[in-house]
Amino acid sequence: MDAQPHSGQATRVPRVLLVDDNPGMRRVLRGLLQDAGMQVVGEAADGLEGVAQAAVIRPDVVLMDWRMPG
Repeated sequence: MDAQPHSGQATRVPRVLLVDDNPGMRRVLRGLLQDAGMQVVGEAADGLEGVAQAAVIRPDVVLMDWRMPG
């Protein structure tokens, strides 16, 4: 399968919001996502902050820890 876009087609980098209460995990995930060509547009340390940021930033994807404060 051809991984390159066809001529004339623009590819848009996915915009990701990271939400995790562990700063080390956010740092690792940010690196992995950026290495994969994605744009990390924000980070939050708890669920309430994540929801507030998602409303403002309007990312394509929210990558959120399942268990954390808020």
